[in-house]
Amino acid sequence: MHRFLLFLFISILSTSCSTLRIGREIDYSPASSVRRIETLRIAESYRRHLWTPTEQNILHGQDADGIRVDTPDSTLSVSRAGRPGWWKPGKMNQGMPYQWGGFDTPESFDQKIKQGFAAGDVYTSDKRRHLYDAVSNYACGVDCSGFISRCWLLDRPYSTRELPKLCTPLTNYNDLKAGDILNKHNTHVLLFYKFIDKEKTRFLAYETGSPPTWKVLLHPIKVDYVKGLGYKPYRYKRIID
Repeated sequence: MHRFLLFLFISILSTSCSTLRIGREIDYSPASSVRRIETLRIAESYRRHLWTPTEQNILHGQDADGIRVDTPDSTLSVSRAGRPGWWKPGKMNQGMPYQWGGFDTPESFDQKIKQGFAAGDVYTSDKRRHLYDAVSNYACGVDCSGFISRCWLLDRPYSTRELPKLCTPLTNYNDLKAGDILNKHNTHVLLFYKFIDKEKTRFLAYETGSPPTWKVLLHPIKVDYVKGLGYKPYRYKRIID
C-alpha cells in the first residue's frame, strides 16, 4: 500500500509539472504584475535547482555577527531542528534549501555557495522570537514568505504579516487558482498550484520549510488540514490570469 501511494504521488507530480517550462530565461527582477504561469515557473525553478556544496557551506554555530546558524545538511541534529537535514557536501543536490529570512534567486544562491556562505538556516522558536534580528548575513537560501515574494516578483521579501496587505481575501477555498496563497499570520505561507480531485478536498502546493525536509517542495495537502490550522486563502491584487 505504501509503495502504491508513493507511486501515485510521483505520477501526479510528474504529470502536473510536465507543462511547466523553466530555464535560464526566467527574469526574477521586480515587476508591477505577474502572470499565474510565471509564478509556477519560478516556483519550479526553485524546486528543481541543482547545486553542489562543499564542507565550507556547513555551519552549526554562530556566524561572524554572533547569530546562530544551522544548515539543513545531512549532519543536522533532529533534536535542534525538529526534523533531519538533507543536503550533502560534494554531491549534487536538488532544491533550494530553507533559510530563515532568505530571499535569494537561484543565481544569487549559486554565487554565495561559491563564496562559502552557509547553505540554508533552519527555523527555530528562537528565530521566530527575534524575527529580523535572527537573520544571518552569512547564510543563503529562501524562506516561505521570501519564496512567495520571488514568485510574485516583489521588490523585497514580504513577511507573512505583510503579504495579506497586497491581496484580496478569498471567501472560499474552492475559488483558489494557481499562484494564490494560503497564509497564516506570522507563521507560514503556501503557494497554491491546483486541486487534484474533483471534490476539491486535496491540492498541490509549493512551500519551503515544511516537513519532511528543509527545502522548496511541491506536495499534496488536504484542505481540511490547512483549514484546521487556520490558514486563509488570498489572491495577489496584481496577478494576471
